[in-house]
Amino acid sequence: MYFDTSYLAKFYLAEPESRAVREIVREADVIYTSRWAVLEFHAVLHRHVRESSITERDRTTLAKRINDHTETRLWTVVPLTETILEKTSAILLSAPRELFLRTADALHLATALHIGQREVWTNDRHMLAAAPHFDLTGRSV
Repeated sequence: MYFDTSYLAKFYLAEPESRAVREIVREADVIYTSRWAVLEFHAVLHRHVRESSITERDRTTLAKRINDHTETRLWTVVPLTETILEKTSAILLSAPRELFLRTADALHLATALHIGQREVWTNDRHMLAAAPHFDLTGRSV
């Protein structure tokens, strides 16, 4: 099972479907995510501070929590490698013309493919639509 950034955010923040995502995490054996997703999550925290939906203290606490969870392997974090970046380029270059595909979405799809996952969990409608083009199943609660 592979989580993109939106699912990491749902785990840590009070968002729609957060409870369902936390239940998935409780029941999962292994959840993979990308080092990129952790970086994007830090950007999510910054946005929430900027929008005043969390405090600076909340940001610090949540950043520490995700780092602790990567160390204890709640998340199995896949490093960004040349191979994954090359796969990302290949995905972008092979995407059908009509497919809306952003760089970060392609990076998540390439990472899931690289580690042999067949499912990517996201609430991003564009990534859900793109997944089948790369023999992946897009899942959402």
